[in-house]
Amino acid sequence: MRTKTKISLLILMGFLTITSCGKKETAPTEESTEVAEPSTEGVQPPAAEENILLIEGNDQMQFSTNELKAVAGKPIKLTLKHVGKIPKESMGHNLVILQEGTDQSAFALKANEAQATDYIPESEKASIVAHTKLLGGGEEDTIEFTIDKKGSYPFICSFPGHVAMMKGVLIVE
Repeated sequence: MRTKTKISLLILMGFLTITSCGKKETAPTEESTEVAEPSTEGVQPPAAEENILLIEGNDQMQFSTNELKAVAGKPIKLTLKHVGKIPKESMGHNLVILQEGTDQSAFALKANEAQATDYIPESEKASIVAHTKLLGGGEEDTIEFTIDKKGSYPFICSFPGHVAMMKGVLIVE
């Protein structure tokens, strides 16, 4: 009976070799499959990973998403792309991240009067976490910042009339 088992095993191994289409495979063994971890002694840990965020604005006054997520305490790299074609004088977009609890409507009213500063009102700087430049069609801007406190931070486009349709929330966990 042992001879039949050995022959069956040899036939099975031959079959596996033939059906592997030329791939070199080995039969499973009962040996340990543990992999030795490389020594990290004296090696610096990698820098904190960044939160890489991308959002688009278009000529229909819409952001590509109304929710962004990031990890608290880690650098955030946010890129706004204006994927439309209309120039910023007519269809400008920016992305302004506001402090929690900021009245978005009141901020937008003040922004309407701040054309000289690309609709970022000087009087409201304390309400702003970060903001991009005002962009026209085909342009993009990347900003980098860090938020240490977990929470929900509203974001808007402060170009006149856009806040009604172009807003969302940055959730920092």
